[in-house]
Amino acid sequence: MVSPRPSIPTDAAGQKTAAPKPAGPGRPKDLSKRNAILEAAKRLFLIEGYDGVSMDQIAAEAGVSKLTVYSHFGDKETLFAAAVRAHCEQHLPALLFAPEPGTPLRERLLAIAQAFFEMASAPEAIRIHRLLCTPQLAQSPLTRLFWDVGPQRLHEEFAGLLRSRAQAGELDLADADTAARQFFAVLKGEPYALLMLGYPLPGKAETRAHLEASVDMFLRAYARRGG
Repeated sequence: MVSPRPSIPTDAAGQKTAAPKPAGPGRPKDLSKRNAILEAAKRLFLIEGYDGVSMDQIAAEAGVSKLTVYSHFGDKETLFAAAVRAHCEQHLPALLFAPEPGTPLRERLLAIAQAFFEMASAPEAIRIHRLLCTPQLAQSPLTRLFWDVGPQRLHEEFAGLLRSRAQAGELDLADADTAARQFFAVLKGEPYALLMLGYPLPGKAETRAHLEASVDMFLRAYARRGG
């Protein structure tokens, strides 16, 4: 007995049309896996250190296959860099550095200062910094990788904001890159050095006073004076 041929779909005019293709995997599902991998990587790198974590462990922690981890990130160095970048973007999104001339300059600088200090002083950030200072990693390519996707990215975006505000007549800058480096160095200051040595995080009022004093000092140096 000959099996009947499958019917060929036609349009309203009776012309043959292509059969619909099966739907591919949904993009939200891929993004959810990527985010799960990043979160797992951040947790494990902090607990075990870079060398103590394998891609198998990250896959198991994220609930995905090792093949999925490699398909998203390629290798462990790339995954480490992506985890650092995601952490920075979560706390200091690009929108925070948008020109937005309608926002008062001091208000914008304080918002950036608050977000930066909260990120840099978080226990996981302190652990990452200490990890990168260990003899095993201090001379490795990971330190440069960390710098490029973390601090350097923040520096470039903040310097861009300073240039836009200088063009708007609010700042008097000879070198926006130098000013950006000075801004973040002053923000970290003694409080960050103490955190690296194991001292407790200062209280909210003390932290706010430090950030406001840092921003005001920056503005005294670079704000354009009237007349």
